[in-house]
Amino acid sequence: MFTKKANKIFQDVIEEYHKIDSVDQPFKNAYDKADLIEHLLYRKCWIDTVQWHYEDIIRDPQIDPVAALKLKRQIDASNQDRTDMVEYIDSYFLEKYKDVTPKDNATINTESPAWGIDRLSILALKIYHMNEEATRTDASDAHREACQKKLDVLLEQRVDLSTAIDTLLNDIEKGDKYMKVYKQMKMYNDNELNPVLRSQK
Repeated sequence: MFTKKANKIFQDVIEEYHKIDSVDQPFKNAYDKADLIEHLLYRKCWIDTVQWHYEDIIRDPQIDPVAALKLKRQIDASNQDRTDMVEYIDSYFLEKYKDVTPKDNATINTESPAWGIDRLSILALKIYHMNEEATRTDASDAHREACQKKLDVLLEQRVDLSTAIDTLLNDIEKGDKYMKVYKQMKMYNDNELNPVLRSQK
């Protein structure tokens, strides 16, 4: 199933990141573009992992305001990269299923495959970090027990989400569902659509 591969890649990315555990470390994709979907999934989860840690850093109440502004710009850029990667992944599926003729009664899903995969990548990060909390030796028993209960829910959620994504891809392949992808059309990064940026021109 597709999500078995995706979940393994996400786990590999997160473990690789934490070997150095720095938002400034260089990125090297474990897959070249010949393995396109693996390449995209690896890059997608790396972006998510770095941004996860950006979000931790910026919540430091003692953060220098200048550093915080710089970090906010980095988070904005990361969000744009994340959205772009989702669209690249959806483009992969559009190409893969381009010759499938939807059945007359085919229906559209509430989200595209790649947006489901986006949630799966974030879920992998939640699982990794909740497991850290559930096994922290310097935490109280009550803390570890509470985090273990949350971890159990997250693991169940991963099973459910993985099943839903695999079912969606199977339905698209059979023609029971069809893909229709809307570009995000984000406005705040656009020099023409954001009035503040436009006024600086």
